[in-house]
Amino acid sequence: MEADQVTAVQAEELNPFHTVQQEIRKAVEAAGLPPAVAEILQEPARVLSVSFPVRMDNGEIRLFRGFRSQHTFAIGPTKGGIRFHPQVTMDEVKALSMWMTLKCGVIGLPYGGGKGGVVCNPKELSQGELERVSRGFIQAIAAIVGPDIDIPAPDVYTNAQVMAWMVDEYSKIAGRPVPGMITGKPIVLGGSLGRNEATARGCALVIREAAKEIGLDLKQATAAIQGFGNAGSIAAQLLSEMGVRVIAVNDSRGGVYNPAGLDVAQLVRHKQETGSVVGFPGSRPLSTEGLLTLDCDILIPAALENQITAANAARVRARIVAEAANGPTTPEADAILTANNVLVLPDILANAGGVTVSYFEWVQNLQQYYWTEEEVNQRLEALMVKAFQDVYHTYKNRNVSMRRAAYMVSLTRVAAAMKSRGWL
Repeated sequence: MEADQVTAVQAEELNPFHTVQQEIRKAVEAAGLPPAVAEILQEPARVLSVSFPVRMDNGEIRLFRGFRSQHTFAIGPTKGGIRFHPQVTMDEVKALSMWMTLKCGVIGLPYGGGKGGVVCNPKELSQGELERVSRGFIQAIAAIVGPDIDIPAPDVYTNAQVMAWMVDEYSKIAGRPVPGMITGKPIVLGGSLGRNEATARGCALVIREAAKEIGLDLKQATAAIQGFGNAGSIAAQLLSEMGVRVIAVNDSRGGVYNPAGLDVAQLVRHKQETGSVVGFPGSRPLSTEGLLTLDCDILIPAALENQITAANAARVRARIVAEAANGPTTPEADAILTANNVLVLPDILANAGGVTVSYFEWVQNLQQYYWTEEEVNQRLEALMVKAFQDVYHTYKNRNVSMRRAAYMVSLTRVAAAMKSRGWL
């Protein structure tokens, strides 16, 4: 096979759009749903490709390209982030919008999935250029987004400041304040309390529920966390509060390990001061591979995709793998973990706390009445616990993996909406 043919085959194998299409087909079949459900959900309902000019700081005009995918409106408006990344592709955005449908469905949120992206490298843009790109993209997609149509949010390399520029630009176009058109905003512009901790809190809650089911006493449990950014560091703090002994963590520069347990509060402070967990006093170095295969009760991949693979899955010794990151486990690895009786809490369940509190933010924006952080956390706990129970019940009663069970729960809800609309 020639080199270009090999590259084409590899691209086909790694194309996330084709991966999620296959996952939907298998889950629809396993759930006994009509084949038309898979047929309808194979493609997004709408994908917009845009290009828009931006004046750079040196006075030159540069053309930027972006996409917005809206997977299905069966249950309600679509919901999902906007990423700024040089490798954004249409197929990636389509796939991510489809996974957002699955994530919203498993929690029971009244949304279909959406996703957007701009092809750019934010690290190469000044603050002024970043603002003009943010406003330019919203101008380009304004006709198909809004609180009743499609509600964006932050994603890779976007944040609350980018959302603030976007909601401001959309409000100018609309001629009135429209806080509910986007989530992940600063609190002063209608953001929700509890949003920053929501992904990690949701993950910790489903770990707590899973531990109950398998008879794991969290006060005697140990945890290893890959990735010590927002989700990983907050998950470490929440698990510590539950009595879990966090024995290993890492970041992009390296890892640290102490079998007696790491002082999470001190570790967070160390990272803030030095920029990394590396060199934390009282710990010893640990490689990423060493962390993933460490003897512990709970493993939390909270970094990149494709970390647990067919090459290392058999050596994972954790009883629970909770996917705080998106796609950290390959399909081959997932099958190995399931065969080895490792309870995998799939990403569409384990990290759904973020979109759940984004939903709460939207609700608060629409009613112009804002909840306390305690109220947000209580509502998040109720939805995460119910979602875990729904998935775990399907896992036990249908003899499928937790991941397949989560897809089945989600797609059954989407199919019910389709049927009610007369689509089936």
